[in-house]
Amino acid sequence: MRTPTSISTARCFMRKAVNRFARFAAGVLVVGTMLAPGGVSAQWAYVPNEKSGSISVIDTRTDQVVRTLQVGGVPRGIAISADGSTLYITDASRSALQVIATSDGRVLASITVGDSPEGVYLSPDGRLAAVAVEKKNSVVFVDTQRRLVEFEVKTRGDNPEHPVFSPDGRWVYVGAEDAKQVDVIEVAQRRQSHEIAVGMRPRGTVFSPDGQFAYVACEIDNLLVKIEVAKHAAIAQVKVGQRANGVIISPNGQQVYVSNGEGSVSVVNAQSMQVEHTIAVGRRPWNMALSPDASKLYVANGRSNSVSVIDTATRTKIRDIEVQELPWGVVVR
Repeated sequence: MRTPTSISTARCFMRKAVNRFARFAAGVLVVGTMLAPGGVSAQWAYVPNEKSGSISVIDTRTDQVVRTLQVGGVPRGIAISADGSTLYITDASRSALQVIATSDGRVLASITVGDSPEGVYLSPDGRLAAVAVEKKNSVVFVDTQRRLVEFEVKTRGDNPEHPVFSPDGRWVYVGAEDAKQVDVIEVAQRRQSHEIAVGMRPRGTVFSPDGQFAYVACEIDNLLVKIEVAKHAAIAQVKVGQRANGVIISPNGQQVYVSNGEGSVSVVNAQSMQVEHTIAVGRRPWNMALSPDASKLYVANGRSNSVSVIDTATRTKIRDIEVQELPWGVVVR
């Protein structure tokens, strides 16, 4: 026969065991959401679909769409926080920057920035989001912690699209689509300090990893223009495909990838400024992203409603991923 003391001891033991199991199960659940099979950290590509009002989420291990976030409106530019928890989406229908949780697509904040916002880019420290606002001819800087507009800089060129931070966070380069220049914003001074003559209709811009150079795709002139940042001056250019648009650089700074509206991606040697290869993709490719290990390039094809995946080692397209209507770009985390 059990004594009251022995019963109490047994119950205490059971409670501790249950609590230990609960803590273990919770830990397994958290790790399971962060890791792919085999303990490999999962990577996701996020694709804003302008006409569908949605974000397609791609598992980059399988290159399959695993879910769709219905955010509404007209999502265009996209950026992601360093920890992967938060998306920053420009919404043309709301004239706003939407702050969205990647976990479930919840809108955490909606920040009015002005009519027709386009590209959004984060500063290297993640503290500022720079938003190009076409109809205002300005770049709006949003404090990502307070989720408020901190300041705004008017651009001299018309119709800004991609406001990209230099690796040290000192400069923002933004192409003026309706001009032949890149406007240079000195972030600390909150003003435009220079303008750089390039080709007609500059679109995508990217800095080299060391910050010494920038590369700009010029759509009308079918050019990739190389800029020396210390001088804020163009120093070289090369003809690429028809209607050059998006641009991205490899982590080692050796290759620049340019999307061409004709349906191709040009691979350009960043030092010699020579086109090394041309890869066919979908119709009207726009903006792109590399996987963190740079083994794959993801290209949003606006008129094909797809994302092309390029093997950067073999420089071949390995598949097309169907997404929703009018994909604008890609970020990978």
